[in-house]
Amino acid sequence: MKLNSTTFQGHFYIILATILIGGSFIAVENLAGLIDPFSLILLRFLVSAIILAPFVLFKKEYRNSIIHTLGRGTILSSFYAGFFVLQLIALETTTALNTGALYTLTPLLTALLSIPFFKDRISPKQYAIFFLAAISTCGVIFKGSLDLLLSFSLNSGDYIFFSSMFLMAFYSIFLKTFQKDEKPIVMVFSILLGGSFWMAIILLIFDIPLNWHLVRGEYAVNIAYLIIMTTLFTLYLYQKATAILNPKIIMSYTYINPAIVAILASLLYGVKLDFIVWVFIVISCLVTVILQLVLHKEKSF
Repeated sequence: MKLNSTTFQGHFYIILATILIGGSFIAVENLAGLIDPFSLILLRFLVSAIILAPFVLFKKEYRNSIIHTLGRGTILSSFYAGFFVLQLIALETTTALNTGALYTLTPLLTALLSIPFFKDRISPKQYAIFFLAAISTCGVIFKGSLDLLLSFSLNSGDYIFFSSMFLMAFYSIFLKTFQKDEKPIVMVFSILLGGSFWMAIILLIFDIPLNWHLVRGEYAVNIAYLIIMTTLFTLYLYQKATAILNPKIIMSYTYINPAIVAILASLLYGVKLDFIVWVFIVISCLVTVILQLVLHKEKSF
């Protein structure tokens, strides 16, 4: 199947979103344990909604659409916010290495859950490439070290993170299912309002303190990145990409997340990457490209 310009746009949106998400893994790990996860997610969503509000409320077309999207946005936000809350809780008792390894299962999980929703299927060729992609990605995560791979073991935080992967898979699926003719910015605003609502309710019920005064200095930089880059921009890019691409295709880009995290760690923190890690980075990128071609050829839309 030939890829038209619209499809290429969809891939561009999701590649850019994937790069931004790669940076979020570093930011989230830096913030884990600082304040209660529900409070942190409320701060993230609420500030994002405040920033976006003028762009939505000052335009009549967008303002009139909010009432029609708020219900769907609130449902979607329960999956989206839930993932980040569980991720933060998990990182209090596990490592970014473990969560990165587990996250490689998300594309296959999304593909399996998409079957009843979109009457989709997974061919033997797709299974093989999903498996190869997971191996190459784990090569990046474990730095090409067999000893590190063999020492990998699951703990309570890993089980929590594994449950969060279901929420992200369902978020991707329902985002496609709930897609209507509204502008992406309106749905993003509705998701942010919905997420803020859920977090505020939980904080009130369990009497959880905000402690936002602790978010300063380097922590403030990390939360600013999460708010602007991986909440506002990423939600918008996912919304745009979902209007064009199948959730299975979108989530398959997850395989290059560890490669992006490794490259960012090298550029930002001077982390030295061994030659074997660069080899696995190249392989994971190539396998991801091959997976895209196979999914499109087999009409996974």
